[in-house]
Amino acid sequence: MTAPAPTPAQTAAQTPTAPLRVLICDEMNPGNLDHEGFQIDYQGNLEREETLRRLPDYDALITRSRTKVDRELLDAAGPRLKVIGRGGVGVDNIDLEYASRRGLLVLNAPESNNVSAAELAVMHLMAAARGLTRSDRKTRAGEWDRKFLGLELTDKTLGIVGLGRIGSIVADRAQGLHMNVVAYDPYVPENKFERLGVQRAASLDELLGQVDALTVHTPLTDETRGMIGERELALLKRDAIVVNAARGGIIEEQALVNALHAGHLFAAGVDVFVDEPPTAEHIFLGAPNLGITAHLGANTREAQERVGAEIVSRVLDALHGDVSKGAVNAPALDAKTMEQLGGYLDLGEKLGRILAQLLPGAHEVEVTFRGEFPTDPSPVVTAVLMGYLSGSTDEHPNMINARALARERGVTLSVREEEDSPDYQTEVIVRVLNRSGEKERTRKVGGTVFGKSPRLTRLRDYRVELEPEGFILIASNLDKPGAVAKLSNLLGTWGINIAGMALGRSEKGGQALFTLTLDDSLTPEQLQAIRDLDVIESAFLVRV
Repeated sequence: MTAPAPTPAQTAAQTPTAPLRVLICDEMNPGNLDHEGFQIDYQGNLEREETLRRLPDYDALITRSRTKVDRELLDAAGPRLKVIGRGGVGVDNIDLEYASRRGLLVLNAPESNNVSAAELAVMHLMAAARGLTRSDRKTRAGEWDRKFLGLELTDKTLGIVGLGRIGSIVADRAQGLHMNVVAYDPYVPENKFERLGVQRAASLDELLGQVDALTVHTPLTDETRGMIGERELALLKRDAIVVNAARGGIIEEQALVNALHAGHLFAAGVDVFVDEPPTAEHIFLGAPNLGITAHLGANTREAQERVGAEIVSRVLDALHGDVSKGAVNAPALDAKTMEQLGGYLDLGEKLGRILAQLLPGAHEVEVTFRGEFPTDPSPVVTAVLMGYLSGSTDEHPNMINARALARERGVTLSVREEEDSPDYQTEVIVRVLNRSGEKERTRKVGGTVFGKSPRLTRLRDYRVELEPEGFILIASNLDKPGAVAKLSNLLGTWGINIAGMALGRSEKGGQALFTLTLDDSLTPEQLQAIRDLDVIESAFLVRV
């Protein structure tokens, strides 16, 4: 007798679940590849054509910097691909915008390289102090030069720009060498400086004027690109040492070479270039007293083992639904939430970005919702943190990791809801607080949404109404005639057009505030010229 055919339910129960497949197409040490429910295929240095051919059969792709994850590759992947993992920090080789539009989650493993990157910076510092590369070159050329006098680092002062994870490790190692450490990082709260035993510099100029050696550990952003140029290097003591093992372009390359040729700097060390690899004619290659490595910050056996195992673990977790670690881009909110809160999410991120420029390094962030919102507005809080943290970290703040990044920086978060909104149907007000010793500073901005377009409604305690776009000049003065005219005339002499203006004042004849939306940015010298006007009490420029 023939057995009856199995039902679909019985067939499903008898059919083993197919494993989720992960392709590793770049060379790394991925650690253990045997994970239940997964098939991990390690193909280091896989040719692009072969990657394009094989990728449609995989649920996740893991790369380093070699493979370019562009539109062609993402389109070749088809609908099965869900996650892209990048071993290490940088994601420059991945088209993040297109991956996000495709609904793909991009992960990285930035912490794995921290110790290795910090130790390389310290190595450059020590090598520069003792003329290691100079002596090595001369000795190999048959010149036995024992006349060179190096520098001891004990009791010298090291200046660190950027007291994030790597900068903090450098501070610890420098203290182990009995160096005094002072740092400049407006985005880090005071309690971290105290915990690390590091002196805080109120400004970059203050830092530069007191250090014997300088090392930078910031992400490369519009704010940090070229932040150490000719003027800044001139502020350093004569015979200072400069190290850049972070990102090419933070220290201007030509300015560094000029300072070495002029003898203003004792020596320097670099691990990074603006354009990599450099050409044979690169100005660094002929610079005196300059030690060079080929972007080796992450290249230790230990770091490679950590980064490989870490990115594999995060990708596997993500395929099981846990996206709490390493997310570079955030999965989109559901369509209904985006429809209801889209404009408020944009507003929240812009309010956070404005406050990051007006008062970085806050200890407390308070978000107040006034009025009746179309749905739970809590994602707007995350958007505020995304904006506030943007530009201050190599990690990309997003809807997944922003709250965790804020906690990591010691930022406390509070949320208030008020049923009534006196001036608008709804209003979002964000206040940040920074405590430094007995000194307390606070800044407050607010906004609403007209249709789907964000509007600024409040700066400090002043009412304004303007579209938060481009460059916004915020100036305060006593409420007297002529202030706007003088400022407008000055901007006109520089050929800078005013796109919009909003005025506010506390009372007639009292303190007044006005904002100008500009088509172009201002140089530091132009901003100082505005502050020097007799009708201006303070002026700040923010980019939204």
